[in-house]
Amino acid sequence: MTQRIDFQTDPSKYRHWRVEYDGEIANLIMDVDEKGGLFDGYELKLNSYDLGVDIELADIVQRMRFEHPEVKVVVMQSGKDRVFCAGANIRMLGGASHAHKVNFCKFTNETRNTFEAAEEDSGQKYVAAVQGSCAGGGYELALACNYIMLTNDSSSSVALPEVPLLAVLPGTGGLTRVTDKRKVRRDLADVFCSVEEGVRGQRAVDWKLVDEVVPNSKFSETVQERAKEFASQSAKPSGATGIELTPLSRSFADDGSVSYSLVEVAMERDQGRATITIKGPDEDAPASTDALHASGADGYLLRVARELDDAILHLRLNEREIGLLVFRTQGDPEKLLAHEKMLLDNANFWLANEILKYWKRVLKRIDMTSRSLVALVEHGSCFAGVFAEILWAVDRSYMMLEEFEGDNRPMAAVTLSESNFGTYPMSNDLSRLANRFWADPDEAEKLREHIGEALEADEAEKLGLVTYALDDIDWEDEVRVFMEERASFSPDAMTGMEANLRFVGPETMETRIFGRLTAWQNWIFQRPNAVGPDGALQRYGTGVRGDYNMERV
Repeated sequence: MTQRIDFQTDPSKYRHWRVEYDGEIANLIMDVDEKGGLFDGYELKLNSYDLGVDIELADIVQRMRFEHPEVKVVVMQSGKDRVFCAGANIRMLGGASHAHKVNFCKFTNETRNTFEAAEEDSGQKYVAAVQGSCAGGGYELALACNYIMLTNDSSSSVALPEVPLLAVLPGTGGLTRVTDKRKVRRDLADVFCSVEEGVRGQRAVDWKLVDEVVPNSKFSETVQERAKEFASQSAKPSGATGIELTPLSRSFADDGSVSYSLVEVAMERDQGRATITIKGPDEDAPASTDALHASGADGYLLRVARELDDAILHLRLNEREIGLLVFRTQGDPEKLLAHEKMLLDNANFWLANEILKYWKRVLKRIDMTSRSLVALVEHGSCFAGVFAEILWAVDRSYMMLEEFEGDNRPMAAVTLSESNFGTYPMSNDLSRLANRFWADPDEAEKLREHIGEALEADEAEKLGLVTYALDDIDWEDEVRVFMEERASFSPDAMTGMEANLRFVGPETMETRIFGRLTAWQNWIFQRPNAVGPDGALQRYGTGVRGDYNMERV
């Protein structure tokens, strides 16, 4: 799988989903094109999916929030008879590289989390209307919805059959959502996850696997009645008019570097690193919510979020030997803070809220990226407000101290804003400052006294906001040594170390999904019982069970 995977799409290119808008209700229909796989070698039968199907879904969920803010209820359903979704395509998983499988599971998790949070963040409730077989990743699509309806007939059921059929785990949060979200009793969950045929009818309600079971003859009308009922109960204001998410400006150089309008990704493959430079705003902040709306997708903070998001996804999936991501910014921090303040002051306006919530998701995407991350706070940088969050998402940060010979840019500084104290929570529901100062929560709270101050290197280091402050003499050598050292370490060891160090404190359903399931799945996908020549993934569909090494390890 060496072709470049593109995460940019739009409704004119969809092959697997369609959306029918009806005022406050949107019907989201999964109708996967069997011949539309992202790669050769498999067919997407029975509404099974690969990364291409999920890229379309992620785009739909994003457009639902920005282009269709009038929507209050989204009904997810199948466009095929007798099957809701068969889950991730087994032939795709059997033929994919290990790295692709793990990144696929991660992106799928992030997409599920996005529509799962849409009710709380955006007032859009997702309802799963399940007719037919709903298995594996198909049930995980339903689990991420806020309400599940199941038709009561002989062919409709919900199942997580990965353990008995494939020798792997539900890789997009299935086990965790069953216990933590649905609160299914542990012994019943054990039964449920051990049977291929799944659970149907009233038993599915009794075991809390679904919310409602409906006679087949009344299913369609009951689903629409329930959608209207949920829409009428919604506290989301009516009458909002969306904006169009226009295509990103993006070009690729021969060396793999990527240029956007506000983000530059410079590739140094021989050094195993990529440098991401984010440009601050040239224009003043919008003066009103009308002006913000009029700017549409070209508004600064929305545009830069979309470009950074695309850059991170591109590096994850297409540049897997790039082990170090270096973050830089250049621009006017005061202008950046003015743009952010406009959103914070108008967070009750739907578009300002959506941009802030999108930045929450983009920053989480950085947190969850399995690469070494470093930030360079140079003269002329604009690590302020939302961009300052990057300093506490990375593994280390280096900041220029005092003047550098021949450098006439403004002095390097870090500027806190009110947003740094909870607007963009991590997956553990902590702000990045609370996560950073987990041992001394009072220290994090005292930082409020410095909101709005341009903190230069000596003060930023003293307050714990950066790792090192270096002068003109030491800067080049110290940064170079760090980058060379990082490139020399085992990427496997680095991934394990970084994942363990980035998140502290409380576990949430989201941290369990990423930390436990993806870690277990990462290991299981390496084991011959699953992916070996006689493993379950390779033998699936042949009528011959996998040949297992029965030693427990």
